[in-house]
Amino acid sequence: MDTNVIFEDEDILVVEKPPGMPCQSDKTGDLDLMTALDRDYLGLVHRLDRPVGGVMVYARKESSNTWLSNAIRDRAFHKEYLAVVLGRPLEEKGEMVDHLKKLRTVNMSKVVPEDVSGSKKAALEYKLLQSVETEEHGILSLLHIVLLTGRHHQIRVQLSNAGLPLWGDTKYNKEFTDRKTWTQVSLWSHRIKFRHPGGRKVSYHSLPEDAYPWNLFIMPEIR
Repeated sequence: MDTNVIFEDEDILVVEKPPGMPCQSDKTGDLDLMTALDRDYLGLVHRLDRPVGGVMVYARKESSNTWLSNAIRDRAFHKEYLAVVLGRPLEEKGEMVDHLKKLRTVNMSKVVPEDVSGSKKAALEYKLLQSVETEEHGILSLLHIVLLTGRHHQIRVQLSNAGLPLWGDTKYNKEFTDRKTWTQVSLWSHRIKFRHPGGRKVSYHSLPEDAYPWNLFIMPEIR
């Protein structure tokens, strides 16, 4: 299959991950992005949930893998997302801070009190970009999100807990959990900023496909 390569050199490969495709091989046996990219070496340094599309970075050699993995560990990887949620936040911008616990048996996470064993702090910043009225779901809102931590299903869990579940999310949005037809979760990896293994600061971006519900909104200008 054709893949949208945004940038590639001897150190890194930046690609637009198609929604619905695993970023690496899994138990389903479905075609994954690493296999589709077909490179001699690819190091997985960060992940996107299978339903999520957008910009993603792989390492092209072991030394770059170490460099990028250290950057993620040191929180030097800046990640921005776009999301369509049901409802409208009370404040146009703000920060969400919760503690999450991963439920390994069902591949989900939930918000728990801070003192629960195994819980981890999760934080993100959000900004309301636009809201529209729809017949089926009432108000839908386009949010710009900056991740401050990287937890399992973090954006999906925190937004749902705040009463702003993602459109199409069959795990954390009750309006979609019982649907028999497949829907694409409306979460997109919009921009990644980091320091290239060569030392320079770089930024790569991607915008969602022209499909519902993304096409209800005016997408942010790239700058």
